Amino acid sequence: MVHPASTNLSPSIVKSCSVKTFGFLILPNFTTIGLASAVETLRMANLAARTPLFRSVLIAADDAPVVASNGMRVLPDYSIANAPELDTLLVVGANPIDRGRSSRPLIDWLRKLARQHLPLGGICTGSYLLAKAELLKGYRCTIHWEDLPTLQAHFPGIVISSQLFELDRDRYTCSGGVAAMDMMLQLVAREPGGQGIAAKAAELLLCDRVRGERERQRVPLRTLLGSAQPKLSQVVAIMEANLEEPLGLEELASLNEVTVRQLERLFHKYLQRTPSQYYLELRLSRARELLLRSDVQVREVALACGFSSPAHFSKSYSRFFGLSPLGERRQASLH
Repeated sequence: MVHPASTNLSPSIVKSCSVKTFGFLILPNFTTIGLASAVETLRMANLAARTPLFRSVLIAADDAPVVASNGMRVLPDYSIANAPELDTLLVVGANPIDRGRSSRPLIDWLRKLARQHLPLGGICTGSYLLAKAELLKGYRCTIHWEDLPTLQAHFPGIVISSQLFELDRDRYTCSGGVAAMDMMLQLVAREPGGQGIAAKAAELLLCDRVRGERERQRVPLRTLLGSAQPKLSQVVAIMEANLEEPLGLEELASLNEVTVRQLERLFHKYLQRTPSQYYLELRLSRARELLLRSDVQVREVALACGFSSPAHFSKSYSRFFGLSPLGERRQASLH
């Protein structure tokens, strides 16, 4: 957890940290925002510490320039054949995923690093290549929400979440974009004396709130369901429009011309929840946004999200998020 920056970082702590080298394996059509968010976070951490703690190097399959998804041509520092000793390697994936391009030398190289117990990770679709190399078995991982169905379909045996990022032992994956910054700040915070450095780096990045591992990507329901379930999508849209005064199951069913039993079957089959559970999660997620992004009183948040009393709200919130509303806000103020 990242805590407030200290203006007096301990020189002894900083000096005790040797420079850690992060390698970024850039694939053709990689996303520059994911790469930049990660690399710039490490640069800002060095500025915050006032000494080099981290080094970033770009690695590719060979020495040729790599073309990003936006057309930018990037010259790697190394190829996989002459890459330096690393402390961590992160794969910056292609957008869109190219399922036929991953070469055997790349996969063999990743497996070799894994045998050496090097921490490995993926940014955006980088998880796909790690999964293809069979390096995510037994680990939790994540990927950009657009590519969740693809990863699930091709690698049904791995545990995939919709979190912004996952730090599971020596596997670090994030959903891409600016989520790479959140993940890197958390990795910086894990270092000796790193919490203050990470918080100061966040300030330099103009990041007003460091998002944690528990936060989910906003995955559009149409991505999860496709276009085959218009009734279910319609019910959820009605739920989202009625958070302050939640509708009963009978009313939801009637508005969508289905029975309550049919509604329950739809939610169970496609969302693995009852309609009531899903509705509650929507209300609690909205409450969390209000708590973290506004100064609205907890009582007002409770009412705005359909809870009859602050006590009921606090109990439901604590059960779902593991922190009370006040505890959540207090913790957020420390970042």
